Amino acid sequence: MRPTALVASPTPPAQVAEEELRQSYDWAPLEEAEQVVALGGDGFMLQTLHAMLERRCILPVFGMNLGTIGFLMNDWRLEGLPERLARAKPFRVSSLTMTAVTVDGEHCRLPAINEVSLLRETRQTAKLEVTVNDRIVLPELVCDGLLVATPAGSTAYNLSAQGPILPLGSALLALTPISPFRPRRWRGAILPEKTRIGIRVLEADKRPVSAVADQREVRDVAEVQVQIDHVRDLTLLFDPEHALDDRITMEQFIA
Repeated sequence: MRPTALVASPTPPAQVAEEELRQSYDWAPLEEAEQVVALGGDGFMLQTLHAMLERRCILPVFGMNLGTIGFLMNDWRLEGLPERLARAKPFRVSSLTMTAVTVDGEHCRLPAINEVSLLRETRQTAKLEVTVNDRIVLPELVCDGLLVATPAGSTAYNLSAQGPILPLGSALLALTPISPFRPRRWRGAILPEKTRIGIRVLEADKRPVSAVADQREVRDVAEVQVQIDHVRDLTLLFDPEHALDDRITMEQFIA
């Protein structure tokens, strides 16, 4: 087995599994590893990937599900791990970069693997101006919010907001409104992944909006720019029979 690091969620099932794996196999420190095994659910997988982006030490990650859904994870099994890692199929996942400017002028730059979402902070609906490649496409979108989702994240919050499922490798982004009020017939757009998406909050003082990159929130934003980041692509490892692209495809047929 190539030098492999082991990380685990703090939940009891993941901690028990970690102890079993440490007794069964040899593990490398994270700084000496060539790949990572992550134990937990989808949330912990996102935490692991974000931690690598922040450290600028990006390694392939093989997740094993000890959480709830485990869409980004493989099945948990103690036996045969070296063989599974040797046979694992890699999937490249591109993250988004969110650049937000607050009402007070503060600048914040955050990565997002699933989606960037803008959400109203009060009972007042949000009013947003949307640009695509610096061209205004929606002068005023009245809604509860708006999100930009990657293919990997299209089956998460995006799907709950009635957005489209995007196959991996499609080189597309989903731009999906959350409870849109006006324009009444606009239900979102599918855009090439090279698109630069700009969102300006109208009446930001009266109708405050927060921006969230996966789980990290910036409150009271005035303007947000979102675009793909190919410089720091991530790699997820999957059992050949548990291909993520096939799972995403089959999600379209679940009633």
